[in-house]
Amino acid sequence: MKSFTERVLFPNVSINPKKLANAISGKTIVITGASYGIGEELALLFSGYNAHLILVARTQQKLQAVADTVMQNGSACTIISADLYLENEVDRVIEILKALPGGIDIFISNAGKSITRSLGDSLDRYHDFTRTNALNYLAPVKLLLAATPLLKAANGKIINVSAINVLLLPAPKWAAYQASKTAFDQWFRSNAAEWKIMGVRIATIYLPLVRTRMMAPNKNYKNYPAMQPEQAALRIAKLLYSTRSYTKPWWTVFPQTGSFFGRYVWEKISFLYLKR
Repeated sequence: MKSFTERVLFPNVSINPKKLANAISGKTIVITGASYGIGEELALLFSGYNAHLILVARTQQKLQAVADTVMQNGSACTIISADLYLENEVDRVIEILKALPGGIDIFISNAGKSITRSLGDSLDRYHDFTRTNALNYLAPVKLLLAATPLLKAANGKIINVSAINVLLLPAPKWAAYQASKTAFDQWFRSNAAEWKIMGVRIATIYLPLVRTRMMAPNKNYKNYPAMQPEQAALRIAKLLYSTRSYTKPWWTVFPQTGSFFGRYVWEKISFLYLKR
């Protein structure tokens, strides 16, 4: 059950079934990170709209379980078990996508890795940065470079599932995560005009903390307010029939304003927080 704070910060949203049906019925939709959390919720939500879902994730068994439910609900489903940390696995996914007989109509870039670790604890963990960068930045870039001609042919749409962190000042212990997510957000937005000329629509959702497996390892988050994954999925679904190019929590304007005007104050607070 959601707390009062969560109800205020993350109010429930609902979708317009008719508009969503017009947006996705009969379409081929790629969802990365589809075996758990937001990706799974998206697959289950879309499964009632006669779509063809291409689900990409590492865990074959869990992917198959999601696919079974999708097909029971009346949609077609193709699963691709792949570790997107590895470039050769990304290449294999690309070959499968290019071979799809109907092309691609919608690409939802959802797979990601969260990590929080101090500089002092990262000195001998360069691999944290390469792995985080591989999944949060390089893999989606390579996938979308390959998918762009397919999406152009379909006048398709791309959804970037991002985080509010990229809109704010850098935070201590979040260097690997924030840098990788910001890099992809900048790349994505830099290409917006060219995609528009091609007839490909794009949109980004900047999510707060979401109660998924990704947050579970960090015990500090146990009592933090967080959005439920099914609510995140509904917000993403609304972007598919909306003309908006992005969406973010209503309250993001306050930390964004503070980030713009208060860099010195934020750096001072960060120093005092780490020093305590």
